[in-house]
Amino acid sequence: MIDGLEILPVRGIGDVTAGDDLAALITTNAPWLRDGDVLVVTSKIVSKAEGRLVEVPADGPEREAAREAALASQTRRVVARRGPTAIVQTHQGFVMAAAGIDASNVDKTHLVLLPADPDASARALHAALAARGLRVGVIVSDTMGRAWRNGLTDVALGAAGIEPFRDHRGEIDPYGNELELTQMAVIDELAAAGELVKGKCDQVPVAVVRGYPGAGTAETPGAVALLRDAASDMFSLGTAEARADGLRAAATLPAAPGAGATGGLPAAVARARALVADVIAEGTLIDAGTPGVLRCAPPEVTAAALMRFGADLHRLRAAMAAEGLSSAVAYSDAGATVTVAEGPAPGTPR
Repeated sequence: MIDGLEILPVRGIGDVTAGDDLAALITTNAPWLRDGDVLVVTSKIVSKAEGRLVEVPADGPEREAAREAALASQTRRVVARRGPTAIVQTHQGFVMAAAGIDASNVDKTHLVLLPADPDASARALHAALAARGLRVGVIVSDTMGRAWRNGLTDVALGAAGIEPFRDHRGEIDPYGNELELTQMAVIDELAAAGELVKGKCDQVPVAVVRGYPGAGTAETPGAVALLRDAASDMFSLGTAEARADGLRAAATLPAAPGAGATGGLPAAVARARALVADVIAEGTLIDAGTPGVLRCAPPEVTAAALMRFGADLHRLRAAMAAEGLSSAVAYSDAGATVTVAEGPAPGTPR
């Protein structure tokens, strides 16, 4: 149980340059620090102290080209891109806009990159403060957007001396229900709380959160524990990857339909037919009079028309797969019969 938290700004740190001793700067400007405090340190001053800056032109197209080159160097993969905005996964594993590269609170001839290893940076600062006799938690934070929500918030990129989660699994709620999944990402919550007193234009790069229990622990997993692996990430595919995955699925439709029901077929089949209506050959017959069975025929029996007929049926099957229907096609001298069922085709994830 937490009775309350106090959030305090650390003022007076000023501009940070490569090689600066952050532990000395912080303790000089916050002599009131005490054991159990949590320091929320803006990643930008960590990057500056570690020399993680890129020199760029002050303006013009050359500046934009240099920024794009910096973005490419920090990108493991592009998740999504729309206009000038690129959401990428960084080499550290973070998914964020522009790889976290920042042009604010730095002179116009430089860009600031994220720390190469924010957990290592947090551990180094934690150790340096411990050498001064302070047992505190350290969070290296940065600003990030959230999927499905407007606005920005600070999150933890690195951490040391504080557990990343508050784990409620196995606890019983007031109604007698056992909690099975609840793990609160407390270092993200504390990072966001610290941002309230740091701001973006006030040159307050460090905040102290006082009153959170357990801070100062020697060995903790770090913020890397918050990153989902690919196996547990249901939204890992970027827009280009998802499109490519869909095209691969359409190119490899299995020969056998699933064993699903047929009760909801008419509406789904109608939507699929409407989708391809303008791209299949004029005069192609698609008779959906029997639920789960489409009787199809080409507009004429020539080699070219039959080849087009086969391609058009595959378009129709791909459109039905997009509606969650599985299908199989059997050809005859008169045309083809497409058997349809609800549910994904065998071997197709859903």
